[in-house]
Amino acid sequence: MSTTTKYIFVTGGVTSSLGKGIIAASLAKLLQAQGYKTTIQKLDPYINVDPGTLNPYEHGECYVTDDGAETDLDLGHYERFLNVPTSQSNNVTTGRIYQSVIEKERRGEFLGKTVQVIPHITDEIKERIQILGKSGEFDIVITEIGGTVGDIESLPYVEAVRQMRWDLGKHNALVIHLTLIPFLSAAGELKTKPTQHSVKTLMESGVQADILVCRTEHELPEDLRSKLALFCNVREEAVIQAIDASTIYDVPNLMLSQGLDKVVLKKLNLESSEPDLTQWNQFLGRHKNPKGEVTIGLIGKYVELQDSYKSILEAFIHAGAENEVKVKVESIHSEYLTEKNAAKKLQHLHGVVVAPGFGERGIEGKIEAVRFVREQNIPFFGICLGMQMAVIEYSRNVLGLSEANSTEMNPNTEHPVIDLMESQKTITDKGGTMRLGAWDCDLKEDSIVKSVYNTSTIAERHRHRYEFNNHYKTQIEDAGMIATGINPDTKLVEIIEIPTHNWFVGVQYHPEYKSTVSNPHPLFVAFVQAALNFKKNKNSVSMAQNQ
Repeated sequence: MSTTTKYIFVTGGVTSSLGKGIIAASLAKLLQAQGYKTTIQKLDPYINVDPGTLNPYEHGECYVTDDGAETDLDLGHYERFLNVPTSQSNNVTTGRIYQSVIEKERRGEFLGKTVQVIPHITDEIKERIQILGKSGEFDIVITEIGGTVGDIESLPYVEAVRQMRWDLGKHNALVIHLTLIPFLSAAGELKTKPTQHSVKTLMESGVQADILVCRTEHELPEDLRSKLALFCNVREEAVIQAIDASTIYDVPNLMLSQGLDKVVLKKLNLESSEPDLTQWNQFLGRHKNPKGEVTIGLIGKYVELQDSYKSILEAFIHAGAENEVKVKVESIHSEYLTEKNAAKKLQHLHGVVVAPGFGERGIEGKIEAVRFVREQNIPFFGICLGMQMAVIEYSRNVLGLSEANSTEMNPNTEHPVIDLMESQKTITDKGGTMRLGAWDCDLKEDSIVKSVYNTSTIAERHRHRYEFNNHYKTQIEDAGMIATGINPDTKLVEIIEIPTHNWFVGVQYHPEYKSTVSNPHPLFVAFVQAALNFKKNKNSVSMAQNQ
């Protein structure tokens, strides 16, 4: 098989959650910074067709691409590091693989053959892996295989890697195995045996790791590296230390200091040079040396699991660095937020973001949070469901429509100011049927968002079924809440603002998905700036009162 694209496979051993996605993204960053066009894809072993129907507690955030794919949250890391959009092709699940093979079988494409894991499932996996490579857009494709080596779910993927390495040839593919070197405090020693077993398990499937990346809490001494190289059949230079970092954004520099990029390029028979990480390190410098701090309240109902709001939290890191401040995000569970405790929980904040979500649980707490910050003039940012809660709160407490609600929460509400989109009313399937991907939005002159984006038309990513009910638009606008972003085709209200408020913006889309290290999202940057101004004004008033 002739190819111009090189393939790197990242597998994991010993335990899950070692950070394959961050290692893959960091390596990709180093390769990109040397001029190689690089992309990353994630192969997920679960049988769901995509994570769109998974509870955030189960799988964390569902990330959405421009082309409307509901994907694993690791794709968010890929985009944040590389500043290159991902697509449907960057995330493949076992469910999608089997669905495709079964559909082919039903169409008779296998000519009556018995359909088996080998070759039919593995061929489908290989085909999906190479879609990005065959596009001609990329020099290097990094493929992260989810799960842990030895898992029954991962076996077809490992077998596909074995076949591809043979097909592609010596210098066109390599395997990086991410593993754990645990420290036993009782013995005062780092232990290599789990890694040895993990590499052995990989070899039993016919795959030899070319590079070991070793997660550790302590420095790896030279004798331990030599031992790993000897027992795991890799060169000593290919034993890479991945010590715990204070932030994921340190990892590219840590991998650079370990020479991961040089080892990879040497094995792929490609030239290496000094990566240009100037912009990256400028961001890191601002992130690590803030000149101030603001406290933002994140009102959500999945706050127990931080990965549920991963892109929002990362967007605040980008926006904080841009403003040279540390953004301290305080998670507040909306289910336990009431009129009685709202002041106690919210009055110290410099800004409040009401997060996305689905379902009735915790809704009244979100509405109460909106009411408090609106009345107290605290900067507000509503995202997707958060924007809808702002509309409901305004309708109830300013328009006097006390029963105003969303038909998602109350199908029989007297005032459905938020309603199911017309295009959704005949849909019964849950998976992949929402309004997804990038949609255009026209911005109103003299609005906050127009000044923030500095353009008249934007395209942002969506993931929702319910929308602002335009039957109430005139009534709501007459009362002072203005629709400042409209989809040009459907006339869907995408953005609402209250011009008389300090900073009050709600958006139907998910701006957090498009925030990257290189391009912090302008709305998050502006919101953090508003929170900083609010803090300064609050401190000035407090000082004046004390004099």
